[in-house]
Amino acid sequence: MAFAEGIPGERGQYNGKVTLLVVLSCVVAASGGLIFGYDLGVSGGVTSMDPFLKKFFPNVYRRMKEGTKISNYCKFDSQLLTLFTSSLYLSGLVSSLFASTVTRVFGRKASMLVAGVAVLIGSALGGAASNLYMLVFGRLFLGIGLGFGNQSIPLYISEMALPKHRGAMNIIFDTGVGIGVLIANIINFCTEKIDGGWGWRISLSMAAVPASILTIGAIILPDTPNSLIQKDNNLEKATRVLQRIRGTNDVQRELDDLLKASSISKTTKDPFKKILQRKYRPQLVMAAAIPFFAQMTGINVITFYAPILFRTIGLRESSSLLSAVVIRCFNVGCTFISMFVVDKQGRRVLFMLGGIQMLATQVTIGGFMTALLGDHGGLSKASAYVVLVLICIYISGFGLSWGPLGWLVPSEIYPLEIRSAGQSITVAVSFFFCFLIGQTFLAMLCHMKAGIFFFFGGWVALMTLFIYFFLPETKNVPIEKVEQLWKEHWFWKRFVGDEVDDSIYKLDK
Repeated sequence: MAFAEGIPGERGQYNGKVTLLVVLSCVVAASGGLIFGYDLGVSGGVTSMDPFLKKFFPNVYRRMKEGTKISNYCKFDSQLLTLFTSSLYLSGLVSSLFASTVTRVFGRKASMLVAGVAVLIGSALGGAASNLYMLVFGRLFLGIGLGFGNQSIPLYISEMALPKHRGAMNIIFDTGVGIGVLIANIINFCTEKIDGGWGWRISLSMAAVPASILTIGAIILPDTPNSLIQKDNNLEKATRVLQRIRGTNDVQRELDDLLKASSISKTTKDPFKKILQRKYRPQLVMAAAIPFFAQMTGINVITFYAPILFRTIGLRESSSLLSAVVIRCFNVGCTFISMFVVDKQGRRVLFMLGGIQMLATQVTIGGFMTALLGDHGGLSKASAYVVLVLICIYISGFGLSWGPLGWLVPSEIYPLEIRSAGQSITVAVSFFFCFLIGQTFLAMLCHMKAGIFFFFGGWVALMTLFIYFFLPETKNVPIEKVEQLWKEHWFWKRFVGDEVDDSIYKLDK
């Protein structure tokens, strides 16, 4: 069975080098990853803090303190508590669909600016919340920010980067996600110790810091040449920006490809309708399947609720927050490794390695907790730390694979005419399953107990096979030429045709 592996040597590559402007653009844009990660990490931490639970979720607090009367796995089961977490993703889902039009018509920068301002408003409401309505309303604004940010930022980075560096540059976004979660865990660990029980307010309001970076960056940074040509047909400005970000005046070859892609995109009046056409079937499937599978790795079990999980297995409040910090350090470290190897080893290899690693550890954790943790009591300290080590190994596998690649691969597979719509579908599907898992996880934990790890392990096995059979390798392929890979693929060529333009590139054998 043959798979497309990419473009060898210099064929298909553009002139240019890594310039300071590209690095600054990608780093500022990746502050959106910080926002996403911080909001992911902060909610699980504050919902394990006693003062926060007493103020907003007194029934959960009361059940948690009732000791042996309620199963370990059911103490935190509350639809109101999960609504606080998952409302963020329902809002993000809806806003990401509106973000598609804004990104296509007004540019990538416009959506990034909306994202930054919305998160500033949401963090202010969360930090000042005096009742549950205000708390959830703040989360809805944060969701709007994430919907616009996650829709536009990966596109921005992919269009600014050279093809041979696109993987590493785009993983900066997911590195930002990992660092954001880590920072949230550290802040939660510190604010939990503040006398007076108001530390959670600091935790919820600190999202304003990366939001400020993104807002300022969206004002001062240039838009991508792709966007300038698509929305303004400003060839002169697009040429100047392209020369600045590539560090050379010899950009005609890349500019010609951008103009060709733009001329095709301008014939598209309804990108969402166009992406349903048969020839875009592989992109549509990947737009939905990759974010779906990324959520079904079970990462939200760890990211949203790591402190709650560790309290479930018997660690104290402070220890559970510290344990969450430890596992995020492993995630960030492995995401850095992925950033340095993704453009050399390719996307598929990392997907395979990460999938096998996650599957092995999820099955082991499930078996360990089934054998040692009953409905009442807790694990011994030694056993609890064994689970912690296993979770670190699991999250390392995610950090190598589905964490960064779940955002990278969708951002680089769409032709310009459906790019904004495709990315919106990716973000919407991701947020929908974030919402679904966020809203149901605590109930699943209560009913499935340790079996929840086997549940997610089964999905990891399925998604690893999916990648092996259906995803071609995209490393080093210029973003405007990725569509050629589908024409060579053993399965997708029946939808898009099997003729390959050999004058553009030759596939690795």
